[in-house]
Amino acid sequence: MAIYEGAGVALITPFKANGEVNYDKLEEIVEEQIAGGTDAIVACGTTGEASTMTHEEHLDVIKFVCEVTKKRIPVIAGTGSNCTETAIYLSQEAEKNGADGLLVVSPYYNKATQKGLTFFRSCKFRKDPNASLQYHRKNRCDHPACYHRSSLEKCR
Repeated sequence: MAIYEGAGVALITPFKANGEVNYDKLEEIVEEQIAGGTDAIVACGTTGEASTMTHEEHLDVIKFVCEVTKKRIPVIAGTGSNCTETAIYLSQEAEKNGADGLLVVSPYYNKATQKGLTFFRSCKFRKDPNASLQYHRKNRCDHPACYHRSSLEKCR
């Protein structure tokens, strides 16, 4: 069973001038996306601000977005990290906080070997492995064809 069908929107994480997350603005952005008919929301995706936030901020944003959506649409939590242990931790906490699915990038700073990617793919990020989408960045992976084929077997 798919997490959602249609288009998912990767949200920005707005900040105040003092560096704190601007939750009022974030709520406005979420409501705007829902009103516009988006099918799912991605909070803390890898191309956004998540890599610059503390783990606490990262998880707080995911929890807040889940609370604002009130299950009206699925929330996909970006929980990838260059550290596999951190990705597992963020994934498990996001699930506890109400995320409907996970967006987990393979470790992206150090190019992983095929053995490393096999280990990464074997990790339990979520109780239901079909609710997580693992992906890689082609320029950061030694064996993209093998990884892609294997991830398609596990993800929808």
